[in-house]
Amino acid sequence: MIPETEFWPEKASPEYRAARSELLRAEQDLRDAIERVAAQRRALPEGAELPPYTFTEGPTDLGSDGPLSRPTLLDLFGDQRNLIIYHMMFGPRDEQACEMCSMWLDGFNGIRPHVEQNAAFVAVAKAPIDKVRAWARRRGWTRLRLLSSHDSTFNTDLRVEDPSGDMQFPAISVLVRDGDTVRHFYTMQAIFPTDESGRGLDLYCPVWQILDLLPGGRGEWYASNDYGDGSPCAN
Repeated sequence: MIPETEFWPEKASPEYRAARSELLRAEQDLRDAIERVAAQRRALPEGAELPPYTFTEGPTDLGSDGPLSRPTLLDLFGDQRNLIIYHMMFGPRDEQACEMCSMWLDGFNGIRPHVEQNAAFVAVAKAPIDKVRAWARRRGWTRLRLLSSHDSTFNTDLRVEDPSGDMQFPAISVLVRDGDTVRHFYTMQAIFPTDESGRGLDLYCPVWQILDLLPGGRGEWYASNDYGDGSPCAN
């Protein structure tokens, strides 16, 4: 066990020590709540069987325009039983992905090799594959597997776009394979049905967790596509 005194400097005031001790208990309660929610998620009943959607994908090398391939949903699993999909808010008429999606995928680009020790991971957008790859080159997403669902009902069926197809919704989904059958397990959008805070995916983006450590918290800050272009010293 680590004593509470290890969580503050030696010369901390009595007021700071008392407040930090109370905060420490709250942080542990938060950790326990997250674990309870994760257990509840794992206990979800069997989801709906999904059809064999077909996507469009380019070569691993973002510098090449072709050849293009047409993998099915089942192909995306590789040798894994689980598949994680990030749904990009990037529609056919858009010239770039939304700022928040770019920020999330910047992070996922870094952690994909770790995640794929346990599950396959892909990013899917409704925009045509040439637009997706052009944006990926700008962001430096060299590790992500990027696909377009441009000519399928995949986004509509998983409720990550409005019925008209005009609006895309940022979301993350988990699918499960059983032999040649693919089933839906879980989808979470960026917006909760009960509020408009847009914080449904916060836990999956380290940027928010880091900003919440600051004395002023995250404030009114919002991600932008004007920085972080993938170059080694982007600022």
